[in-house]
Amino acid sequence: MGANGVATVTMVRADKHNALDQAMFEGLMNAAEKLADDTSVRAVVLHGEGKSFCSGLDIASFMAGEGGTDILLARDADRLANFAQRVTYDWSLVPAPVIAAIHGNCFGGGLQIALGADIRIAAPDAKLSVLEIKWGLIPDMGITQTLPRLVPIDVAKELTFSGRIVSGSEGCALGLVTRIADDPLASALALAGEIAQKSPDAVRAAKCLYNETWASNDTAAALVRESELQAKLIGKPNQITAVVAGMSGEQPVFVDPG
Repeated sequence: MGANGVATVTMVRADKHNALDQAMFEGLMNAAEKLADDTSVRAVVLHGEGKSFCSGLDIASFMAGEGGTDILLARDADRLANFAQRVTYDWSLVPAPVIAAIHGNCFGGGLQIALGADIRIAAPDAKLSVLEIKWGLIPDMGITQTLPRLVPIDVAKELTFSGRIVSGSEGCALGLVTRIADDPLASALALAGEIAQKSPDAVRAAKCLYNETWASNDTAAALVRESELQAKLIGKPNQITAVVAGMSGEQPVFVDPG
């Protein structure tokens, strides 16, 4: 993690375009769990080493392993998400914002990992696909909790039924991608650095607010949640620091969330 509170998570299996084997799944889960407990983390950047973000599930590696692909559907009794779903859903459990920097191939499970991030920055020529239909499967790595918040249902169905590959530019136009950049990693790190200079209490509360209420049909509960989270911020040290910095123009120095 950098001195500014920005943590970088790198998928390292470049020779396989960062395809997901069991070790990669476990590494991503462990990283998310560690970051969720670290109050010094202000923002997270997720990216892949080499030519691609992540080319999806390495089916051959699972078929060759003990238990085959059954492990992917295994669910611990105390968790909402199963083994495969955790590498996407667990990013929502990290209080700090998670930014995915996408380049090269971002297929199937790789795209679902990116969708689990709060923000996605992609290269214009990146290749994205809900690719599971190619293998006679449905996307099942938490996509029900991510894609409906980004695109209309007809767009989701068209991408899922066809499995067609879209560029980063088209993905941005469709809503899969937040924005495009020629160097998505540099852009993601710059944004993470900007976020890290804001009150971590307010940033975490904002992520919590949107995660809990976005597209909710319970208006009353959503409005109450706004008030509850705001009440926890007003008058606290980091909020006062933000006000003083805003009025003086000086660089604020925030303390880690309690």
